Amino acid sequence: MEDTIQPKAIAVARQIYESNYLSRDLSWLQFNYRVLDQARHIDRSIFDRLKFLSITASNLDEFCTIRLGSLYNYLDYNKERFDYCGMREEPFREYLLETIHQFVAEQCHCYIQKLKPLFEKNNFRIEGYAQLTEADKARVDLYFQRTIYPMLTPMLFDNYHTFPILKNNRLLFGVVTKAQQDQANQLRVSFIQVPSNIPRFYEILHPDGIISFVAIEDIIKHNVFHLFRNIEIVSINLFRINRNGDFTLEESEDIETNFLEELKRKLQTRRTGRVVRLDIEENPDPWMMRLLKIQWDLDDQNIFIIPKEALIDFTGIGQIVNHAEFKGKRFQPKPPVKPLSFSEQGTHDLFEVLKERDILLHHPYNSMEPVLELLEKAAYDPYVLSIKITIYRLAKESRISAALLKAAENGKHVSVLFEVKARFDEENNLREAQRLQKAGCFVIYGISSLKTHTKLLLIVRNEPDRVYRYVHLSSGNYNETTARFYTDIGLLTTNETYAHDVSEFFNVITGHSQPTSYLNLITSPRDMRNQLCALVRQEAENARQGLPTGIVIKLNSIQDKELIDALYEASQAGVPIKLIVRGICCLRPGRSGLSENIEVISIVGEFLEHSRIYYFHNNMSPKVYIGSADAMVRSFDRRIESLFLLVQDLIKKQAIEVLEYNLKDNVNSYVLQEDGTYKVREQNGEMPFNIHKEFYNTSIETAHRASLFQ
Repeated sequence: MEDTIQPKAIAVARQIYESNYLSRDLSWLQFNYRVLDQARHIDRSIFDRLKFLSITASNLDEFCTIRLGSLYNYLDYNKERFDYCGMREEPFREYLLETIHQFVAEQCHCYIQKLKPLFEKNNFRIEGYAQLTEADKARVDLYFQRTIYPMLTPMLFDNYHTFPILKNNRLLFGVVTKAQQDQANQLRVSFIQVPSNIPRFYEILHPDGIISFVAIEDIIKHNVFHLFRNIEIVSINLFRINRNGDFTLEESEDIETNFLEELKRKLQTRRTGRVVRLDIEENPDPWMMRLLKIQWDLDDQNIFIIPKEALIDFTGIGQIVNHAEFKGKRFQPKPPVKPLSFSEQGTHDLFEVLKERDILLHHPYNSMEPVLELLEKAAYDPYVLSIKITIYRLAKESRISAALLKAAENGKHVSVLFEVKARFDEENNLREAQRLQKAGCFVIYGISSLKTHTKLLLIVRNEPDRVYRYVHLSSGNYNETTARFYTDIGLLTTNETYAHDVSEFFNVITGHSQPTSYLNLITSPRDMRNQLCALVRQEAENARQGLPTGIVIKLNSIQDKELIDALYEASQAGVPIKLIVRGICCLRPGRSGLSENIEVISIVGEFLEHSRIYYFHNNMSPKVYIGSADAMVRSFDRRIESLFLLVQDLIKKQAIEVLEYNLKDNVNSYVLQEDGTYKVREQNGEMPFNIHKEFYNTSIETAHRASLFQ
């Protein structure tokens, strides 16, 4: 058997390596390895290390729900699919699931061997029921009887009961039983869903200050006999499932009714989609496993055996990470600093400040407060006539939403393009959009065939001398919560060129308009791919003519083949290209004759890198764009996106400094190798340069000194 598998594995690895493109899905899994690496950093507190482990689990859930789910949309309906590396759907499924198995094993090893031994030293432990004292067992049992037991509902499956719909991403028990008087020894299984609206752990504070966390599933397991009176329990099996949550929406002419109703129907299918991954505690009941495999059409590759020393679902450890007793032991970011172009002197009235100068905001180093303040001020200001905004994701208890509601109440014309298809925020966005609509806002529920991902705000103010348009353009969401730990970049301005472009763009995405051109804006799905490729090709042409050249691009993901091919051609023409790609990178760097002039780094650390900046040297007259778009097929073809040209000298210099600092980072950086793996960037005797600290120390002087490709 081994002799037949080994050549197959070698052939698959060769096919993956020989391709000029890296697999999107395998590249994403490499990203999650970099996040897991943060959980191994011994210079971080145990609570921050557990936080990163929890993030890897949440990431993997989303990956299996969407990307693995998407693959099964092809497999289940016998549709042809080729991965970027050229593999067909079935061999790629096998390779992908094997890679996920390796990652889950790494997660468990990190938890058991690296993190768990440190719990006691940090004044807590995760204890199993059997480890508790008799007094603590009595407390836990009482909690079960009073709180947990009334919430539990065993769901029997046998010849008379249909198989229940078990919830996605929920801890579940499969309890195999047989009636004591049943001479035929017929087995039955009952499923129990662990309540998700109570804490994952029961907490016990000991006199010595140690906190014991007892997992809710362990408490249920040792008390489950209360639910099966006079029945023999054969086995108790803890497991969890990921369902396929990838869906697309059909286009509809009636955007207000058919589209929204279809969205609601599709959200229901996410709850009942086919199972693509099953995590189960080790030594599961073989009879029950056969049943689940048949019921859900699974094989061994879909099944992940989790050691008892680990946990099923590491996302639950957030209760420990965020515990009030440990608050001072977690990473605490510095307070935000003022934007460089925000004067310490003079008026602090933002309407007046923005008439004098543009303001570049670099979050989280600069607060999102100026944007919130501008919007809240506009809601009450008697001169403000209208507010237009695009919304993709909102914070809970959102100040953005509250300001828009107040503006509508105060008689302002408020237009909101609310993207109700933002993945996993669909229900929240739909609910919030309907609330704004009821308050009198003009709400557009996205565009059925496209996602509106651009981030734009336009405030029209009729002042005594003339009408001013205040504009905000950004790479990040209007979400004050994520702005504290996502790095994003945005511009506040009254520049009439920007205002004209944004006004025209709003007419396109809310109405039926096709402007001939924009002055400072590149948009999709209209022409973003073409314009970016043209900028890359111009650098290649400059290189062929012996002129100074260079490209630096910072984004979340790069996957579009046409842009990748343009970058390959530029590399072959001699253009030095540096890419800062946090997550997915389908471009293969450093390959002789193809991409030897391309370097790719990924920065993963305390803040999530989210800003998009595109720099083109342009023969010593740099063109710098920032905005919402990654270099993805979906961004160019299936999303409404925007990138905007920076024109003011200091603002442009600040964006260049952001890129320069990213390229200097030697603390959070990983270097992409030709084979698709990543290596930690070595310091090689250099002083540590950590951008998540250094950006708090920038100044106008450092910005003016910033340069690339000198």
